Amino acid sequence: MQQPRPFGILSKPIGPRCNIDCKYCYYLEKEKLFPDEKKFRMAGDVLESYVRQVIEASLEAGMAEVPFAWQGGEPTMLGVDYFRRIVALQKKFAPGGVKISNALQTNGILLDDDWGRFLHDNGFLVGISIDGPKRIHDRYRRDRAGRPTFDAVMRGLEILQRHQVEHNALTVVHRANGGKGKEVYNFLKGLGIVFMQFIPIAERGRGDGLAGAPQTDMDPGNSVTPWSVSPRAYGKFLCDVFDSWFRRDIGTVYVQHFDVQLGLWLGRGSSLCVFAETCGNGLAIEHDGSLYSCDHYVYPQYRLGRITETPLREMLWTDRQQEFGRHKADALTAQCKACSYRFACNGGCPKHRFATARDGEPGHNYFCESYMMFFKHAGERMHRMARQVSLAQSTFLPGPPGI
Repeated sequence: MQQPRPFGILSKPIGPRCNIDCKYCYYLEKEKLFPDEKKFRMAGDVLESYVRQVIEASLEAGMAEVPFAWQGGEPTMLGVDYFRRIVALQKKFAPGGVKISNALQTNGILLDDDWGRFLHDNGFLVGISIDGPKRIHDRYRRDRAGRPTFDAVMRGLEILQRHQVEHNALTVVHRANGGKGKEVYNFLKGLGIVFMQFIPIAERGRGDGLAGAPQTDMDPGNSVTPWSVSPRAYGKFLCDVFDSWFRRDIGTVYVQHFDVQLGLWLGRGSSLCVFAETCGNGLAIEHDGSLYSCDHYVYPQYRLGRITETPLREMLWTDRQQEFGRHKADALTAQCKACSYRFACNGGCPKHRFATARDGEPGHNYFCESYMMFFKHAGERMHRMARQVSLAQSTFLPGPPGI
């Protein structure tokens, strides 16, 4: 077993079950991993074991707080009483003085005042999925009957804001909003949202329209799905959002991509696995207690075991998981290795490495063009901000290598 180190786990207590049917969702297809499953729900004994073991492993790793992140599918389908049980278990197993944090990702549709009071009183951070104004949001985010969801999501957001629940917006960048960065950013800001995450979608399609397994080379018969954002459109999206943010909102609006990049330009590494040199510290657990190497690698070959059979600590810090994380750096293309912006990108997420480099080498990141557009457009201002932060903290900041 390797030396214990900090980790995070995305918990799927309801597995891939959801009350809506987003066209681009990569997780709904995971139901096929459980062909005999009738009720997707993390059972009481599995939940209790999971909460206890996460607390124990976090303390062993010397983490300042014990983080829990609840996703799906749609976790609010379990009902607020299920989460009251979670909080009770956390209090049961956490020693005095240990800080517990809870994050919940939701489409917001099932939120009501009962949820609002619970989330506020227990200090949950809630991510709510909003893709932009109504005509953009409803393009792909529809319910199982094909009906739009925007109005219901706005009601959920109103619940969060009225109950003063800490929240952020998670916006998927896709074919319908890829060239509309300024519009989407201003819309979210107009809703009173000051913390934003923008997640690009690029899934490879097969004949059945499903995404293929990660880290597979691109070929003419395995193109991206129609809803995937193009590299150029995503690059323009990032540049347009950055311009709007830089002009008026530094220090008042927080965009995850820019916060992470500032840390990298300061030479402090990435707080987000996408741009970290290696990965492997962000895992996922399914409703049956099965632990996987990553949320985007919930495939049989990346299953590490089940927490009711193998202690969590014996799956977190293994040679196998470390090798999974190290492969991110080891598998860089020659184009990546020679790039002057490698310090700010590190080849991006391996799940997107299905394109080819300029010399034809496979395994290059699909969003390389996007990142290059952003670095060239915003790099000088990023470096200027980093230098100001560095001077304020009385530390010396050299220029980024090769730029």
